[in-house]
Amino acid sequence: MVCPFCHLESQDRQRVVLENEHCLFLQEPQEVLIGSGMIIPREHRETVFDLTEEEWAATFSLLKRAKALLDEVYEPDGYNVGWNNGSVAGQEVFHVHLHVIPRYADEPLAGKGIRYWIKQPMNKPGR
Repeated sequence: MVCPFCHLESQDRQRVVLENEHCLFLQEPQEVLIGSGMIIPREHRETVFDLTEEEWAATFSLLKRAKALLDEVYEPDGYNVGWNNGSVAGQEVFHVHLHVIPRYADEPLAGKGIRYWIKQPMNKPGR
């Protein structure tokens, strides 16, 4: 499989919105949670645990810039920011990517954040 983040030209709708030496902030048009995007390292890294210290710092720097842009353009009421690491955690593309998801007070699932899934008894492992 061709990595879509190593070969951005393979993704018609995805565009680089911001960048720095080590990372890119990508967006594609969204119908739900408008303004959502992701930060990826330029170098192929499978998970967040594989990032170099320089890539960690560059990711944080780009996250701050992305938030400023999203605040200005979309005026969200909050954010979910997170990584999926491994297929069990929901990672589908194995080039690490930090999701930056603007949240809005008038959306149907407002208030349902990352911890929502931690608190669901139905999601308890069968161990």
